[in-house]
Amino acid sequence: MSSTALHYWDASWDLRPAECPCDVDFIAWLDENRIVDATIYHFGTGAHHHVGIECARMERRNAVLGITAAPQEYETFVKLAIERPDVLRHYNAVFGDIYLLNRKLLPVFDVVTLFHLCEFRGDKNDAYGAMTDLELLNLLTDQTRPGGHILFFPGSFAFDRADHSAKDVIAEWEQQRAVEKLGRYKSLLVYRKRGGER
Repeated sequence: MSSTALHYWDASWDLRPAECPCDVDFIAWLDENRIVDATIYHFGTGAHHHVGIECARMERRNAVLGITAAPQEYETFVKLAIERPDVLRHYNAVFGDIYLLNRKLLPVFDVVTLFHLCEFRGDKNDAYGAMTDLELLNLLTDQTRPGGHILFFPGSFAFDRADHSAKDVIAEWEQQRAVEKLGRYKSLLVYRKRGGER
């Protein structure tokens, strides 16, 4: 049993579309592609919980499982749940390190967002044997149904940095998994898992 403390994010992020438009653009992408009644995994809830709240609307009815490593963001989820229990029918968030995901606890997803890939992974995660970014990406791809979508955010600070970039992880992943790049949608990079249509 490790005595190493969890690597968590000691900050909170409000909705700032000008600086970080990924969550707003994601909802627009869902609407443009008429994706409703889908099962979505969302990495990085933000204190705003925009994706969960918007997907819970009756015109979308998407079921979202979100994860945050920021205690402050999880606290805002608890507050949201108390004040708006109707949202819980379609949205739930957990606090934890995404690099400790257990396949047995995951459903099959229609859509996975990995907007913050490579942002929070480092030596502190290594101390308790967490997955790498590539292992995480492969796991969530395996949990995505054929024809489902996996989206990234090239505007992330970790997307194109010199060391351990999301861009490099994605390039390696493309060689290992049956996925196809569909291209850009606003600030997002969209892939589809081969083997089905939606």
